Amino acid sequence: MKAIFTGGGTGGHIFPIIAVARELTNIYLQKTQLASGNSKKENLELFYLGPKSEIGPEAEMLLKQEGIKIKYILAGKLRRYFGIEVVFQNIIDIFKTPIGILQSFSFLFWKAPDLIFSKGGYGSFPVVFSGKLLGIPIFLHESDIEPGLANKKIGKYASIIFISFPNTGFFPAKKMVLSGNPIRRELLEGSIDDAKKLFQLTSSKPVILIIGGSQGAQKINDLVLNILPKLLENFEIIHQTGSKNFKEVESGADVMINKDLKKYYHPFPFLEEKNLKHALAVCDLIVSRAGSGSIFEIAALEKPSILIPLSGSAQNHQIKNAYAYAENRAAIVMEEISLTPHFFLQTIKNILENQKEMENIKKAAKNFSKPDAAKKIANYIMDYLYQ
Repeated sequence: MKAIFTGGGTGGHIFPIIAVARELTNIYLQKTQLASGNSKKENLELFYLGPKSEIGPEAEMLLKQEGIKIKYILAGKLRRYFGIEVVFQNIIDIFKTPIGILQSFSFLFWKAPDLIFSKGGYGSFPVVFSGKLLGIPIFLHESDIEPGLANKKIGKYASIIFISFPNTGFFPAKKMVLSGNPIRRELLEGSIDDAKKLFQLTSSKPVILIIGGSQGAQKINDLVLNILPKLLENFEIIHQTGSKNFKEVESGADVMINKDLKKYYHPFPFLEEKNLKHALAVCDLIVSRAGSGSIFEIAALEKPSILIPLSGSAQNHQIKNAYAYAENRAAIVMEEISLTPHFFLQTIKNILENQKEMENIKKAAKNFSKPDAAKKIANYIMDYLYQ
């Protein structure tokens, strides 16, 4: 079996791709072993096809670790904001898309894959369009409650559209399958004891995990630094700052906190899966952006959370995602426009000091969660291909 994955290069696209790739691999190996007595791993090929501009070093590393081969193509992005520089960028990008289609068509023609799984975004358009011309089954996953412009176009070419939120609109109902957002099941296997050793936790205070995400970490970092001494008086913090921001945050923290409080603060540039799962297991509260992937991971872990949607995200999808999740009191949403350090600190205290409220949030998160999304998608794809 040959499978092509495509989509943007942020964690919000790459992590679900990895989750689905793992499940497809497991199901394929099981099926081939049942049929022949031996699993035919050598007949399984996984590829990621997309623009290099959308892939960062961390995403590239994660894909390679999964045995997913990467092929870069060109793709043009339509920018819907104004400015002379933007006009020139759009003109240049007009020529990238047809080149990307030719590159994709050639690659897909010679590889002859069994399927294309797209996470959407402008980078996936040349791949999906070429796949449609070649008659390759296309499966699209929509993370957000409000589909983006690229996915609205790509949806026309998809055989099946997997959706994360129940009230997702725009797409034909007959094409949609409610799956939730695929998460890496390994994130649910963290150990509290391992976390205490790994992060050198004192275990004397509630633990807060702060994750800025691959975009927009700076504002959360600034918010945390503003009240860091007060936070550490009551709580222990594991803080993923983002690779670009780490040195700045580390230097700021050194100035802000005294030596007595430093043992309660644990900043990291980026938490790899093997470490993140332990941080998720040990924390009492998660502060996060409101990307769909983050929301479904938090829900599967049944953790109380404060969501700070990224302002200015396309179609305000993070704000809409956050409120869709918080509709049944599964989280607290704090928008950047009205967020102050004092209000943020007080909200954290209100949650962690109210045991009944924490239990209610956990129950609501559990009811929302779909931890088997990746497995459901992989099974659906395999049944579709081999029915």
